[in-house]
Amino acid sequence: MAESLVSEALGLITDQPDTLDLKIATAALTEMRAAYSVFAPFKDQRKVSIFGSARTRPEDPLYAQARELAEAMAHRGWMTVTGAGPGIMEAGMEGAGRDMSIGVSIRLPFESGANSIIAGDDKHVSMKYFFTRKLMLIKESQAFVCLPGGFGTLDEMFELLTLTQTGKGLPVPIILLDALDDPYWEQVDELVRNQLVARGLVSPVDTGLYTITDSCQVACAVIDRFYSNYRSIRFIGDRLVVRMAQGPDDAQLAALNDRFAHLLASGSIDRAEPTKLEVRDDDHLDLDRISFDFTKHGYGDLIAMIGEINTWLD
Repeated sequence: MAESLVSEALGLITDQPDTLDLKIATAALTEMRAAYSVFAPFKDQRKVSIFGSARTRPEDPLYAQARELAEAMAHRGWMTVTGAGPGIMEAGMEGAGRDMSIGVSIRLPFESGANSIIAGDDKHVSMKYFFTRKLMLIKESQAFVCLPGGFGTLDEMFELLTLTQTGKGLPVPIILLDALDDPYWEQVDELVRNQLVARGLVSPVDTGLYTITDSCQVACAVIDRFYSNYRSIRFIGDRLVVRMAQGPDDAQLAALNDRFAHLLASGSIDRAEPTKLEVRDDDHLDLDRISFDFTKHGYGDLIAMIGEINTWLD
């Protein structure tokens, strides 16, 4: 992989791109390297990314929601990742505290930089490009909470849904968090159902990719539930390996095959031992596994499968 990176870099130079193209490629790689360095010490610690408006004032109920959510997740041992700006981003870091916060800010002419909670901390990185910033806000987290915001927040939310829907991102809990009596996300959901689903532009099951609530307790419970038995997935060739704390008994495995047969390209869902690649990488070898030949579409139903796997501990 390292050889491929060097080869592609040399190939780019050989292609003799114009100065702007070379500048963009160089800056993007530089920013990614810096961000990887920031996140590296915390690779084994779970993180929740919080998205929302930089314009939200401290007296706004949404500010209190973000602060309460991050504080509750910090008590569970989760770090909070935000865009490091003011508003909802600052509220999240205020709730999590400096030690449990990671910031990925964007350099804009009309913003002053990182908020006072994370400014000057080793866990803050500043970026020029939105696409590299969004990569790090999404790549490193295992749960996401979106509060109301403007174009940027909606861009982050819909890209997150797109990545999850298409399998470019891992299955994750996505919470759309309102304040009490605030219908922001309900109205976005109406748009999705009345326009996107009704026109056949997305599948009805795709509305299961997210949960709408106005309760921080419910938001935290959804995240807790998502990882109560399920732990992670990994593709090994064409087979999808699903890891969990407790595997299925015969009846549970049969029910899984019956309900989710449409997700199989061939064969059945089977119990599995760690593959050679997983053993090589020492990849959660202590966990139980199931594996199957996945159709690589229907990721909304994959979220539903994870939900059923989590019932095995009930």
